[in-house]
Amino acid sequence: MDLARTDFHLDGRWVAASCPETLPVRNPATEEIIATVPAGTADDVDRAVSAARAAFDGWAAAAPADRAAGLGRLHDALTARADDIARTIACELGTPLKMATQVQAGLPLAVLRSYVELAARPPAEQTVGHSLVVREPVGVVGAITPWNYPLHQVVAKLAPALAAGCTVVLKPSELTPLVAYLLFDAIDEAGLPPGVVNLVTGTGPVVGEAIAAHPDVDMVSFTGSTAVGRRISHLAADRIARVALELGGKSANVILDDADLATAVKVGVGNAFLNSGQACTAWTRMLVHRSRYDEALALAARAAEGYRLGDPFDPATRLGPLVSAAQRQRVRDHIERGLADGGRLVFGGPDAPVPERGFFVAPTVIADVDPDSALAQEEVFGPVLAVIPVDDDEHAVAVANNSRYGLAGAVWSGDEERAVRVARRMRTGAVDVNGAPFNPLAPFGGYKQSGLGRELGSHGLDEFLQTKAIQR
Repeated sequence: MDLARTDFHLDGRWVAASCPETLPVRNPATEEIIATVPAGTADDVDRAVSAARAAFDGWAAAAPADRAAGLGRLHDALTARADDIARTIACELGTPLKMATQVQAGLPLAVLRSYVELAARPPAEQTVGHSLVVREPVGVVGAITPWNYPLHQVVAKLAPALAAGCTVVLKPSELTPLVAYLLFDAIDEAGLPPGVVNLVTGTGPVVGEAIAAHPDVDMVSFTGSTAVGRRISHLAADRIARVALELGGKSANVILDDADLATAVKVGVGNAFLNSGQACTAWTRMLVHRSRYDEALALAARAAEGYRLGDPFDPATRLGPLVSAAQRQRVRDHIERGLADGGRLVFGGPDAPVPERGFFVAPTVIADVDPDSALAQEEVFGPVLAVIPVDDDEHAVAVANNSRYGLAGAVWSGDEERAVRVARRMRTGAVDVNGAPFNPLAPFGGYKQSGLGRELGSHGLDEFLQTKAIQR
């Protein structure tokens, strides 16, 4: 497969990169290089920001109905490409095709549709005494996105930014950049004005830092690791630019003694292994009441056994590879350290059989994990579940909150009010009770080192708006 690209999308057209250097894109299921993309430079970022700055006044002044119409055309253009999107992500990330179709392609379409509706409604103005309080777009937004949900994470930034009247410079992950080219083909088809959205591929230390430090970027919206988020915050702070961060997670799945244990464990294992565990919201800590602990471990092992590794295009595959050889090694190191720290292997492990080719790690369940150990505290980002016994609701809340992260979580109980009481005490940005489905209209974001700000729905739109008071 030859998908070599030599161009960026700047000011409404495909433009040759200023530097001949390229970056390889590897299929993690086969380890083969399937494409190359340009390695952008600070000069390329400067060209993109200049285009976004020149387009800002016109896009900000456009009627909300016109911006909504543009997003609606983009939704239609992406919908027509849904199959190509799913297959591209299956190739560059290794997501099994069924999940790539339903989640990797389907979720961003749902999010984009929600912003078509929100964009059509102008931000409400308010009269406070003799002041008129209005909301205005922040300006030029630098969007830096990760590899694990390569279209969804882009749309979760791009759609509200455009709905608010901002213009955007996008840097996708260099590990999974190919779907961004499909997105920009759709942007061309949708007829968005030149310069409103611009694409520069490249590495974080070069392109990402150039965006975060650029004096004409008014806001940086970043999703990725806490360490990189900290670096971006420092760069933006030097010029007092706004920052929105969606960072790491170590989410607790709390299973109380009166829960439907079979369902709670099955769904919990599925969430922990979603996208091969490469999800910041993964419920990677399963907290089970001690009276049902052994039963839960048996159920977890049985559930993990059903996650067949293999070719993402094989309908029987339930678990794809990790994104890279480096990520595979990091996850293996976490497993080995977790066992060395006293964890008990229930299923999988570093020596479990995996396909000969590809960056695969076997689905792994480890019991008796110390809540203070590295396996319970650090984000693994692989198909690894840590199971921890708890004594009662109070103990469960204490263990759940024993983390520097606070992005997501879950509570299971036969008494919904009891579950909600526990959920209210969990220091995390989102909690699912008894397997409630994901809501793309609800605010998404974290407490503590899981980030700043919120994405999705009206709260996500608010991140890209400034507030002005006009005294009359």
